[in-house]
Amino acid sequence: MKNLVVRPIQAKQDTIAFIKFLWKIYKEDAAWVPPLIMDRQKLMDRKKNPFYSHATSEFFLAERGGQVVGRIAAIVNHNHNKEHHDKVGFFGFFECVNDQEVANALFDRAKSFLKSQGMEAMRGPASPSVNDEYGLLVEGFDKPATVLMTYNPAYYVELFTRYGLKKEKDLYAYLLSQETVYSEKFNRANSIVRQRQSIELHSLDMKHFDAEVARIKEIYNKAWAKNWGAVPMTDPEIDALAADLKPVVVPELIIFAVKGGKTIGFGLALPDINVALKYNKSGMLLPGLWHLFTKKKQIDKVRIIVLGVLPEYLSTGAAGVLFYELAATAQKLGYRYGEASWVLEDNVMMNRAAEAMHGVIDRRYRIFQISI
Repeated sequence: MKNLVVRPIQAKQDTIAFIKFLWKIYKEDAAWVPPLIMDRQKLMDRKKNPFYSHATSEFFLAERGGQVVGRIAAIVNHNHNKEHHDKVGFFGFFECVNDQEVANALFDRAKSFLKSQGMEAMRGPASPSVNDEYGLLVEGFDKPATVLMTYNPAYYVELFTRYGLKKEKDLYAYLLSQETVYSEKFNRANSIVRQRQSIELHSLDMKHFDAEVARIKEIYNKAWAKNWGAVPMTDPEIDALAADLKPVVVPELIIFAVKGGKTIGFGLALPDINVALKYNKSGMLLPGLWHLFTKKKQIDKVRIIVLGVLPEYLSTGAAGVLFYELAATAQKLGYRYGEASWVLEDNVMMNRAAEAMHGVIDRRYRIFQISI
C-alpha cells in the first residue's frame, strides 16, 4: 500500500476531482454514457440534495503518488434504519482502477466510517440511496446503460467479491420489444380486467404539474412499502426528483389508474435520453442539450422506471393494465423498445408481468453486503 492514501474530500476542487475521475476509468469504454457534471454535483451536494437531511455521509478519494486512483462514499441512511429496524450502512459512488489493493483500501475506509456510526453491516452500491442509482452491473456490459441506470467495468465484480462482499439481492432489467410484447390472449385479458374492475386511465396533465406530483406522493411510498430495502421518499425528495425530470418527461408516458374516482396506481416511463447523451463526451450542459435536441429522433426506447399500485388494490389487476398501457402508448409514440428496470429477483408479480409481455432479462445488477 506504498504511497496509497485514502482521504475525505474537503474543498470544491476535491469534488470536481471526484467527479472527473469517471473520465479516467471510462474514456475508452464505448458503452459508457458520460453524465452531466452539474447533475453529479447536485447529487453529491449535502446542502442542496434533500436526501442528506436524513443521512450522514462522507466522500473519499484514493490517491497514489498524487494521482486519483479510486473513490467511494460511506452513507448512513437514517430513514432506512428507522424503516427496517436494522443498522445497515451503505457504500456508493465506487470507482476504482483495476487494483485490488486500492479497492480494499476504499472498502476499508468506508467500513471504518460506518462502524464509527454504529453500523453492523455495509451494503451497496447505493449512490446515494435505493431511490437513486442502485446496484452493480454484473451481466450486460456490451451496451450503454438506460437512463438513470448504472454502468461499470466488468472487473468491478471481482474487486467486490475478492474483498469479501457477498450477494444480497439481484435486480433485473427486462427488455421488451413492440414486435413481441402483444398477443391476442394478453390483449383480451387487459380489456377484461379494465371492464370488470372499472379502471380508468389518465395521462399526466402538464398544466397542473404540481397537483399531479401530489397524486404521485399519495401512492408512491404506500405502493413500495413492502418491497425489500424500500425507503420512503420525503416530500422534498419527490419534489426535487420531479423538478429534475420535468424537462424530459413525456406526459403520455405517465399514466394514472383510477377506480371509483380514487387514484389507485401509476406508471412512469422516460425516453432513454442516454441514446443522445452518449455523444456528449465532455459532460458539460450546453453540448448535452444540443445533443438531446439534434438526436431526439434516434431515441427508440423508453425505460419503465416506476409502476405501483396501492396494496389494497393489487388484486384488481391494475398493475398489469398499467404495464400494458405504457407499452401501447410507447408504441403509438414511435418507440420500438422498452426496459422495465429495475425489478427485484423475488418480486413474483412484476417478474410474471414482464414475462407475460415476452420480456427477457437483458441486464442483471447486484446488491452486495458484508458484516462490519
